[in-house]
Amino acid sequence: MNRQALTYARYEVLRTFRNTRFFIFSLVFPVVLYLLIAGPNRHEKVSGIPLPLYFMTGMAAFGTMMAIVSTGGRIAAERQVGWNRQLRLTPLRPSAYFSAKVLCGYGLAAVSILVLYALGIGFGVHLSARAWLTMTGLILVGLVPFAALGIAVGHLVSTDSMGPAMGGITSLLALLGGVWGPIAEHGFLHDLSQAIPSYWLVQAGKVALEGHAWPMKGWVVIGIWSLVLGRVAAWSYRRDTARA
Repeated sequence: MNRQALTYARYEVLRTFRNTRFFIFSLVFPVVLYLLIAGPNRHEKVSGIPLPLYFMTGMAAFGTMMAIVSTGGRIAAERQVGWNRQLRLTPLRPSAYFSAKVLCGYGLAAVSILVLYALGIGFGVHLSARAWLTMTGLILVGLVPFAALGIAVGHLVSTDSMGPAMGGITSLLALLGGVWGPIAEHGFLHDLSQAIPSYWLVQAGKVALEGHAWPMKGWVVIGIWSLVLGRVAAWSYRRDTARA
């Protein structure tokens, strides 16, 4: 990475974490939901699993998905004020621009993970070091297609439409992925959920419950969606550049 790219990445990270409203909004929803669900029901169980552990894994998937997709809102806002056009006149490469956005998204996701893990521990969640590390590693891998999704939507949707678009997309993916509870064990809905990346992002958290990593199908689904959404993100960027 050259000097311009490093400088821009540093600028983006500082700008993201200094934007208090954006930072808090990216974290508050999954954290509040976890507190409301797990707090009063910390002694309950879901399918034999302590509820604080069960919903910690689901909210970790939901919170990180929201955090990394939210980069699309920053891109849409920059498009509206013409900042993207200004950057294209500089030596900064498009790859450095996108890398900085993804880095910020992963930074927000990491904070979301740490906060939810801390709350889970406070509610009595106990896991081995291996389980914590495996769960976290798979979550980070599972976020790759969502990083591409955020970039694509940020170049296709206006700032005014970004909130409803991002909220609708993430909520639908969370529902189909099983964030709010187990998906049907058989039938069309079960097959559909296993074919989308949010299901495997949720299953990354469930590693702590089941003790084993994704099967090959999970890696294939995440890989295919990453490639497809990566191409869509590249196309959306070229389309936006041509229109500018």
